[in-house]
Amino acid sequence: MIVANRLRVPGATLHHETRGEGPPLLLLPGAGGDAAVLDAVADALADTFTVLTHDPRGYSRSTLDGPPGEQRVDVHADDALRLLDAVAPGEPAYVAGASSGAIVTLDLLARHPDRLRGALAHEPPSWSVLPDAAEQLAFFQDVHDTFLAEGLAAAGERFLRGVGPVLLPAPEPVAPGDPLPEHTRAMRARLLANAPLALRYEHRSFAAYVPDLDALATVSGRLTLAAGTGTRGHLPCRPAALIADRLGLPLVAFPGAHNGWSTHPAETAELLRTHLLGDTR
Repeated sequence: MIVANRLRVPGATLHHETRGEGPPLLLLPGAGGDAAVLDAVADALADTFTVLTHDPRGYSRSTLDGPPGEQRVDVHADDALRLLDAVAPGEPAYVAGASSGAIVTLDLLARHPDRLRGALAHEPPSWSVLPDAAEQLAFFQDVHDTFLAEGLAAAGERFLRGVGPVLLPAPEPVAPGDPLPEHTRAMRARLLANAPLALRYEHRSFAAYVPDLDALATVSGRLTLAAGTGTRGHLPCRPAALIADRLGLPLVAFPGAHNGWSTHPAETAELLRTHLLGDTR
């Protein structure tokens, strides 16, 4: 059973959902995503964890108190902490995030290690750690400028040319020709509305985030860095590989590419269970 609720946080009201039983696990989506994109993974983990998902502030059903503005990693991490405190007060939790959610995962672990039993970051797009950071940040600025000048489709095409073929089509929930379930239609409509907000207000600031590697080194035993097998050799894999190397950690292979959590949810859930619980069961 999924229980939906709302939580007031500074500057926003967050839609969040819980399901399952066991130690708390917060799953964090990528830019423009919401709780529903994680449904399949969350359902598969609900026999092991109390799984918490949410719509990040300003997206889908999580509303801002004012107009949208530049998103900040530390604010999203503070939102994540408040969600954990609301759902599992005082109980050490697990957190796992993909893409922008992986950046939030790193920030949460670095600043609040006492709150987390384990963390997994799947392909955090922190271009700031790369030796060619200036070039990659300029690329994200170019995507942003293309969006403002030419619209969402042109910006998406520019983005894919820069990152490579790392977003694979997810399986359709119904047979060809059958109508989509209302839940799926509603999710897709929300994600379409979220996409321009992510391009305008999140992509650049999250890409410029500098993870605190010194702080993460002190808790590296609780951190897993992961990348999709289909992303190797492409830009989204590089920050995860570099951070793992700096911290002396292996880079764990997950199925699929940058969006492998959507294309391979069952295998992703099993790997999350294995790596989050592996050293602490």
